[in-house]
Amino acid sequence: MSQKLAMIFPGQGSQTIGMGQSFYENSALAREMFEKAGERIGVNFQTILFEENDTINDTAYTQPALLLVSMIAYKLFQEACPLKAELFLGHSLGEFSAVCAAGALDYLDAVELVHKRGALMQQACEGINAGMMALVGLDDATVETLCQEALQKGKKVWPANYNQDGQLVVAGLKADLQAMEATFKDAGAKRAIVLNMSVASHCELLQSAQEPLQVELERYLRDGFDAPVISNVSAQAYQSKAEALHLLVAQLVQPVKYKQSIQAVAPQLDFAIEFGNGAVLKGLNRRIVKELKTLNVSDMESLEKVVETLS
Repeated sequence: MSQKLAMIFPGQGSQTIGMGQSFYENSALAREMFEKAGERIGVNFQTILFEENDTINDTAYTQPALLLVSMIAYKLFQEACPLKAELFLGHSLGEFSAVCAAGALDYLDAVELVHKRGALMQQACEGINAGMMALVGLDDATVETLCQEALQKGKKVWPANYNQDGQLVVAGLKADLQAMEATFKDAGAKRAIVLNMSVASHCELLQSAQEPLQVELERYLRDGFDAPVISNVSAQAYQSKAEALHLLVAQLVQPVKYKQSIQAVAPQLDFAIEFGNGAVLKGLNRRIVKELKTLNVSDMESLEKVVETLS
């Protein structure tokens, strides 16, 4: 019986200097993808990813860099072990990698698309001192209630990422997030950490980015998914350009339901395989549904191990 696999892709925050270097040094295909992607948006990805710099944390470059490394990992895996996916799934930016892996975006188009997405997100947050805060130790309902109460008082704070039970990220204005820190802790949060970000992802502060992103998606998306993609917005599957257009635009201002997505798909899977830098989603999956076996491909060594495991 064939194994049922989910191909999953990490989002922003998983970037580190040196990511993708093992692929670059050991694969002609990886080097070609680096060069073509760099030419497409006019940057040197080797400099951004292999040398100490601040550009790697600039969201307009973080996003294409992460997507590129994820797609290299996925394409090298497909060369070594051409197994079909039951479904594709990503966290935030990773949903764009998932759509690309599903065949509905060319990888170079996807690199340009998320480069523009990152720039649009930066523009939407210019001059408003936006940010995000990670909360540990609170249940979803409590965070939702506290955010709703804050909104009614004029503060701009929203749930943004449902990562696992007891770990949720909120987004909004940094001043409002900082003002809410004591409220979250009084409610039982073990930690409330303002993240080092200048963008407030997955909340209403990004509304101005929606229309221009839709224009870009119309340009690049194609109908023809190899398997369904799970939406961050709905935690449900989609498999058409029309659905992708609606959901990827909505994703800018709606929270990422990663936890809910994994809970929904885990019963139908034998393995999930994370493609990209590190193993953030592998760790989350273990804490969301411990029975779901998750592998990760982040360099040539881990690629070999995953191929061996699935052989």
